Amino acid sequence: MWAPDVYEGAPTPITAYMAAAVKAASFAALFRLWLEAFPTLLSTWHEAVWWLAALTMVVGNLVALAQRNIKRLLAYSSIAHAGYILVALVVGTSLGSSAFMFYLFAYTMATLGAFAVIVALGRAGEDNMGVEEYAGLWSVRPGLAVAMAVFMLALLGFPIFGGIGFFAKWYILEAALKAPFPQTRLAVILVVMSVVSAGYYLYVVMVMFMKPRSSTAILPERAGGWTRAVVWGSAAIILFFGLFPDALVSLTQRSTPAVSKEVAQRSR
Repeated sequence: MWAPDVYEGAPTPITAYMAAAVKAASFAALFRLWLEAFPTLLSTWHEAVWWLAALTMVVGNLVALAQRNIKRLLAYSSIAHAGYILVALVVGTSLGSSAFMFYLFAYTMATLGAFAVIVALGRAGEDNMGVEEYAGLWSVRPGLAVAMAVFMLALLGFPIFGGIGFFAKWYILEAALKAPFPQTRLAVILVVMSVVSAGYYLYVVMVMFMKPRSSTAILPERAGGWTRAVVWGSAAIILFFGLFPDALVSLTQRSTPAVSKEVAQRSR
């Protein structure tokens, strides 16, 4: 639970690096370690990881509902997404392995893009991190508002406009339900908590598009070239693979570690 304080206190570019690159690399290393170096751990620690996945999804999403600081909101959101990712680890199958990598890619793109928007709108001292500071963004920076909406919907797993985010959760659910021992309860928790997460992801979208901008609000400065490149590059990737996910699915299937049938069958 250190993430919210660190996310809020660190400069936003550093926060983006921790939220995207560090988390993705850590989970990828953990997954490969469990499935290749210590395959028996999957059955030994299965129940503990099951509860960790469930509690992480529930706690992360419920606490995120109360956040009104955009960085703390994304911090608790990242805790919830860690729970979604752990569902693939609980499954312990080749399909779960592929879904794990697919989800990591989708999460990384959406998180990196969201923090790039925060950087683009940030001011010296980062005194405008409240979600309400984004009120009426559509009227002054429509491009950034649309991009942020794409990232929020991708993290939510909303179909079409959420792009790759929808398929990321779909593949996790598919892996959970098609496991030798179907993880139905975890799948139900994932779906319910995804619905709960709409309460804060859609709130950000509502504030940007439906709340009037304060007359005293400062007009955001034009973002730098690299920041704009990250924002639009991330949004384009999310939407492109949302329309054509098969290429990425094929890549994840080829690049994930193999899971032996014996290990998969011991995963209960």
